[in-house]
Amino acid sequence: MRKAILALAAGVIVLAAGSQSAFAGCGTCDKTIVENAVANKDFATLVAAVKAADLVGTLSGDGPFTVFAPTEAAFAKLPEGTVAELIKPENKDKLVAILKYHVVAGKVMAKDVVKLDGKRTKTVGGKAVPVRVKDGKVSIGKAKVVKADVNCKNGVIHVIDTVLMPRQKRAKPSPAGVGTK
Repeated sequence: MRKAILALAAGVIVLAAGSQSAFAGCGTCDKTIVENAVANKDFATLVAAVKAADLVGTLSGDGPFTVFAPTEAAFAKLPEGTVAELIKPENKDKLVAILKYHVVAGKVMAKDVVKLDGKRTKTVGGKAVPVRVKDGKVSIGKAKVVKADVNCKNGVIHVIDTVLMPRQKRAKPSPAGVGTK
């Protein structure tokens, strides 16, 4: 009888432990996008850029937001000095535009992103970025999604391997004869 009670108690403990971990959360769900980024050393440059652009409060807000977050390796692909130049106060507007090009309003999970194949999705910066799906792999602009669906309290992060750069408006050439002698 004693063995049966001990076995039953052990079973209850195992079940309790199992149900506890099942309800413990996803590990990132109770933190905002910014809190999760800060906690991941692979987003150190992204976090520094978000701070320099004064977007911490925005991306910590209610959202929901979908952030296509470039890794340290993604920032390393940029020409040398690009990040240092962008975080200067005089370049804040350009930095904000680049960062907003990485954010979509709403919580767009991977299963939803796949449905956007061949379309363009509007970013919070107002510009649209193309979405492609090939062989089950998602690309946004020239970046590949390397990890999807990092759930956050105020949205979702999709990790990308390249920094997205919005197209710059080209200066119109002056009409022939204008400004010439």
